[in-house]
Amino acid sequence: MLTSQPAPHAVPPVPAALPSSTLCHPQRVARLAASLYLLLAVLGAFAHLGARAAVHVPGDAAETADRVRAHASLVRVAFVADLVQATLLLFVGVLLYALLGHAARAVGRVMVGLVGVATAIMCLNLVHHLGALLVATEPAYAGAFGPAGADGVVLLLLDLHRNGYLVAQMFFGLWLAPLGYLVLRSGAVPRVIGVLLVVGCVGYLVDMLVGFLAPAAAATVTPLATVPAALAELSLIGWLLVRGVRVRGAQVPGAVEPRPAP
Repeated sequence: MLTSQPAPHAVPPVPAALPSSTLCHPQRVARLAASLYLLLAVLGAFAHLGARAAVHVPGDAAETADRVRAHASLVRVAFVADLVQATLLLFVGVLLYALLGHAARAVGRVMVGLVGVATAIMCLNLVHHLGALLVATEPAYAGAFGPAGADGVVLLLLDLHRNGYLVAQMFFGLWLAPLGYLVLRSGAVPRVIGVLLVVGCVGYLVDMLVGFLAPAAAATVTPLATVPAALAELSLIGWLLVRGVRVRGAQVPGAVEPRPAP
C-alpha cells in the first residue's frame, strides 16, 4: 500500500503588514517613534539651521567670535538641543526596528547600527561646538592666544563642527536606505514612503560628497539634494502620527500552526 509523504514546509510569505503578535501596542509604539522623530527634527533644525547659522560667519573670525559672545546663551541652548536630538535618534531607530524589523531582521540590525554610529559621531562632534563657546567667552584663552588668535580658534572649531556634521550625515543618510527597505518589505506604511526614504539616502550622500569635494557648490546643491529626505521623513512622521501602522491578524511568519486534534 502506498503511503503519502508529508509535504515539505512552504516558505512563509513576506508579511503584508505588521503581524499583530509582534508588539502588544504597535500603534502606541508607532506614535511614540513619530513624536520623538518630530522632536529631534525640530531640535536639530533649531541648533543647526538656527543657532549655529546665526553665529558662524565663514571666513570672518572676528565677526564669528563676536556673535558667539553676544549670543552665548543661545549657543549653550543649541548645544543641549543637539545633544538631546542626537540621543533621540538612537531611540527612534530602536522603536522603528521594533515596528518594522520583523520584515528583515538582518537589515533592521544594520539600520540600528548605522543610527548608533551617527549618534556617536554627532555627540563627539559637539565638542567642537562647546570648544568654540569656551574659547570665545573665557578670558584665559584670549590671554594665551591673543584676541585675534582666540577669534581664529573659535572660527576653526566651528568649521570643524560643520565638517564633522557632514561626516555624521553619511551615516544618518545611510540609515534611511535600510529603513526604506523595511517599509517596502513590511507594508506597514505606504510603500511610496519607502521609495522616498531610499531616494533621500542618496540625496544625503550626494550633499555630503559635494560638501567635501566641491564646497563652493554646496549652497546650490544642498537645498536640492536634501529635499527628498525631508519629504520622506516628514511623510513617515505624519503617517505614523495620524494613521499608525497597518496591523494584520495573522500569526508571526514562520510560526507553525497547531494541528487539529484527530
